[in-house]
Amino acid sequence: MKDVLIMGIESSCDETSISIVKNGCEEIATTVLTQMDTHALYGGVVPEIASRMHTENITMVLEDVLTKSNVKMEDIDAIAVTYAPGLLGSLLVGVEFAKVLALVYDKPLIATHHIAGHIYANNLVKKLEFPLLALVVSGGHTELVMMKGDYDFEVLGTTKDDAIGECFDKVARVLGLPYPGGPNVEKYAKLGKWTYDLPKPMDNDELNFSFSGLKSAVINLKHNEEQRGNAIREYDLARSFQDVAFDQVIRKTRLAIAKSGAKRVIVAGGVSASAELREQMTKLCDELKVDLSIPPMRYCTDNATMIACAAYPQFLNKDFTDFSLRAKSQEYFFQKKD
Repeated sequence: MKDVLIMGIESSCDETSISIVKNGCEEIATTVLTQMDTHALYGGVVPEIASRMHTENITMVLEDVLTKSNVKMEDIDAIAVTYAPGLLGSLLVGVEFAKVLALVYDKPLIATHHIAGHIYANNLVKKLEFPLLALVVSGGHTELVMMKGDYDFEVLGTTKDDAIGECFDKVARVLGLPYPGGPNVEKYAKLGKWTYDLPKPMDNDELNFSFSGLKSAVINLKHNEEQRGNAIREYDLARSFQDVAFDQVIRKTRLAIAKSGAKRVIVAGGVSASAELREQMTKLCDELKVDLSIPPMRYCTDNATMIACAAYPQFLNKDFTDFSLRAKSQEYFFQKKD
């Protein structure tokens, strides 16, 4: 079978990225141009600035990845692009750019969901073997999902309110930590101890998650201590919060493995970049003698490599889209797109 080269384009937030991947599992070249330093000045991503910077940078990113890969556009078999979810203005830049490339070079266009990218980034470690249990942890998702085949999902548990990444970001703001919030909470947590009494949400045998109560508990605790004139031990509060949050994730994953009988587990989403979560997941799967796959750090944060990987099964199934493709700021992944 002929090798398939897919070009992935990712612009859902504040990274402009283009990648070329062979056969859904071999990275040929990737360029990621981050806007993090710019948005850090404002304490978070400013959508208008993000979309403008994507517009300014995307052609340079394309030129760079073609130069590094020594691949010509004529050699590309399909163009894949993140169409949802994310900042609408940012997504529009990537989607419209992908449409132009597909039109000019007469290539199939593939609409790929951002969360699919995070899941299929695991193919860069080793080819997914089904059935498997996927733990999806990101700014917008916290799910336990059984996969019986490519793009075949059964949601075992999901968050009833906030996603874990969103919760980390909100706690970071409470602690006055700079953008990006999640990694800075983890840095503080490394220097602290679990000394604050925070509630353990959803402490039962369900596979669903809940983080809003934990987030509110942190906010209320800090407010009450300040009202009493007590200084907050910020390192300890970060550690107490992180331990409770990850305890819920590990506990629910353990339950899901027991209930499903899964022998393979993958972790997907931006929160999988957490060194603490990676360590705890490794210990859990070693204890249960379950095969674990977590993408390398550089594939956990937003990148186009994962988008090209996720598009490969779509390419094989000829799941192409036309030029009516629209960017969507919100779309739940585990359902069919329009």
